[in-house]
Amino acid sequence: MAATISDMSTAFEPDTREYDRMISGELYIAQDAHLAELSRKKRRLIQAINTSPYDAFSERDQMFHELFGAFGENSFIDPPFYSDYGCNTFIGSNMYANMDCMFLDVAPITIGDNVFFGPRVGLYTPYHPIDAQARNEQLEGGKPIVIGNDVWFGGNVVVCPGVTIGDDVVIGAGSVVTKDIPSHSIAVGNPCHVIRTIGKSDRDYWRAKADEYRAWREQAE
Repeated sequence: MAATISDMSTAFEPDTREYDRMISGELYIAQDAHLAELSRKKRRLIQAINTSPYDAFSERDQMFHELFGAFGENSFIDPPFYSDYGCNTFIGSNMYANMDCMFLDVAPITIGDNVFFGPRVGLYTPYHPIDAQARNEQLEGGKPIVIGNDVWFGGNVVVCPGVTIGDDVVIGAGSVVTKDIPSHSIAVGNPCHVIRTIGKSDRDYWRAKADEYRAWREQAE
């Protein structure tokens, strides 16, 4: 008997069971057709992004929109850039990432508005079993990373699986962030820890410096 249209549509639906386990934080094995297709799409886009002419700004912007789950207005990533899947990364507006950043998004990565990354920032959601026998079965998992608004990372910052970083946070260069960082904090180190709160004196100082710059520009023009 000939297959019906509904039978045919069902037959071509991808098996997403491993993917569903992956993004939910459960152990999974990254060896199925759906994950392989997502990886192929990512590899094609990343290769095109990283080999594009330096001034192909609009072309790269289109490719980043295709790669990511969301890529907000006026966001910009300087190549080279690397990602695990891309589709599990959600980026807000006015985000800037310097060269050589790497987002491993087997679990969701969420980045807010007005976020600045120095070069070689790594956002790593994957984890592997501590037990060698389980690890050798190719089992792995992922825990989401969440980064708030108005955040600045220095170069070579690494964010580990499951970390949430609040709004208005500065992370010093070379830090390894293993635990959540609260809003309005300056944090540094390995492991990264809060050294102080960002307060009114910081805002007053830097806004005065910004006013000074704007006055200089007006005078120069």
